[in-house]
Amino acid sequence: MSIDQLAEIAQAMVAAGKGIIAIDESNSTIKKRFDGVGIDCTEENRRAYREMLLTTPNLGEYISGAILFDETLRQKTKDGVPFTELMMKNGIIPGIKVDKGPQPLAGFPGEVVTEGLDGLRERLKEYAQLGARFAKWRAVINIGEDMPSGTAIEANSHMLARYAALCQEAGIVPMVEPEVIMDGDHDIDTCYEVTEIVLRSLFAALYDQNVMLEGTILKASMVVSGKDCPEQASVDEVAELTVRCLKAAVPANLPGIVFLSGGQSDEAATAHLNAMNNLGPLPWPLSFSYGRAMQTAALKLWSKDLVGNVGVAQQTVFARAKDNGLAALGEWVKSA
Repeated sequence: MSIDQLAEIAQAMVAAGKGIIAIDESNSTIKKRFDGVGIDCTEENRRAYREMLLTTPNLGEYISGAILFDETLRQKTKDGVPFTELMMKNGIIPGIKVDKGPQPLAGFPGEVVTEGLDGLRERLKEYAQLGARFAKWRAVINIGEDMPSGTAIEANSHMLARYAALCQEAGIVPMVEPEVIMDGDHDIDTCYEVTEIVLRSLFAALYDQNVMLEGTILKASMVVSGKDCPEQASVDEVAELTVRCLKAAVPANLPGIVFLSGGQSDEAATAHLNAMNNLGPLPWPLSFSYGRAMQTAALKLWSKDLVGNVGVAQQTVFARAKDNGLAALGEWVKSA
C-alpha cells in the first residue's frame, strides 16, 4: 500500500466530527469489567458484548473506526457476518491492538516497557488479510520519584517507532500511543513537562526509523493533574496546556491526534476535548479514541439483561459517540 493510501486511511480516521471507539481490552481486562457487573467472561459473552457495541444503529455517524482485540477481529455476528465486514459496510474502519502489554523494565524499578515486536511482521500480514486497516501500540510512562527515566522514555519511543515502521510496511496505519499515566500526586506542570519530553522523543524515534508521519496517527494522553494531586486543574487549564504541549512537540504534517480517556470520567473526557477544539485554529484535527468513557454506562445496562437490554445499551453508546463527535468539533453543550 502506498503512502498516499495510508494517508487516506489516516485522514478518514480523524474525519470531522468522528472518532475511534476502543474495544480492544485483553481477556484479563474485560474479565475485570465483566466481574464488576456480574457477567461470566466466556468467549460467547465477549463476542455478544462486542456485537452489541458494533451493531449500534447509525454508529458510523460519529465513529470512524474501532480498535479490536485479536479474538474480536476473528469473530462474527450471531448471523455469521464477520465483524470486519459489518464494520466496513457501516463506514467504520477496523483496527487491531498488536502490543503484548507493558513488562517491567530491567534495572529500572517501577518503570515498564511494552513488548510485542517478536513475530509482529507475520502477525501484521495476517491482520491485513483479516481486514485490519490500522493498528495500535500503547507505551506506559509512569510519573514518580525520579521517574520517568530517560532510559524508559527512549526504550518505549524506540519500540513505538519499530512497530510503526512494520505497520507501514504491511500497509497498515500505525496509531502510536505514549500514555503518560494519571496515577500519582504530581501537579499539572509536571505532567506537561513529562508529556512534552515523551512526545519529542517519540517523534525523533519515528523520524529515525523512516516512519511516514502522513500515514500515522498519535493517540495522546491529556495534560492533567495527577489523580491524587490536591489541586485539580480546571477544564480550561487542561485544554490550554494540552494544546500548548502538542504545538511544542508534534509536527504539523501529522494527519490527526486522538485522545485516550485514561481513567477520566465520561463527562470530563468530553469536556476537555470540547474545550481544546474551541482554542482557535489548530494544525491537526483533535478527536477521541475512548474505551471506558464510551462503554461504561452501556456495559452496566447490558449486564442486567444480555438479550433484552441490547437496544437500551446501544442508545447509550450512540449518545456517548454523539457527545464526543460534537466535542471533536467544539460544539458539545453540557446538558443541564
